Amino acid sequence: MEQSVREDEVIAVLRGFLWLTGVWLAGETLVVLLDLPVSAGVVGMLLMTILLMLRIGRLDDIAAAGQPLIGLLAMLIMPGVVGVFFVADDFAGQWLAVAVALVVGTLASVLTTLLLMRRCMPAEPDADAPPESRS
Repeated sequence: MEQSVREDEVIAVLRGFLWLTGVWLAGETLVVLLDLPVSAGVVGMLLMTILLMLRIGRLDDIAAAGQPLIGLLAMLIMPGVVGVFFVADDFAGQWLAVAVALVVGTLASVLTTLLLMRRCMPAEPDADAPPESRS
């Protein structure tokens, strides 16, 4: 019984990686075919969002495949961060603009995440309300 449960988990992760890879490849294909000036990863994330909103795909499988990747996120971002050092001379006279863009972009990202989380999270019952009026 234990081995059967483990095999089910492995199959779920493999199905999730198949979904993630398929959506990434679809994004890459759209970027190349339509000559879009956007990263294929961004197009893939938009496609994944649309698929999940339409309830296409197995959310449990995608979550099973994506959860371990969250722990590796810093490592996945690192090559882009390191690459900045190789083009630092190109930004020699523009550090103020880069700094302002980073600060404003970070604040906008945090605010957007907060608003989206507050909208999507279920409302908590009022702690001061009597138990019979809570739903």
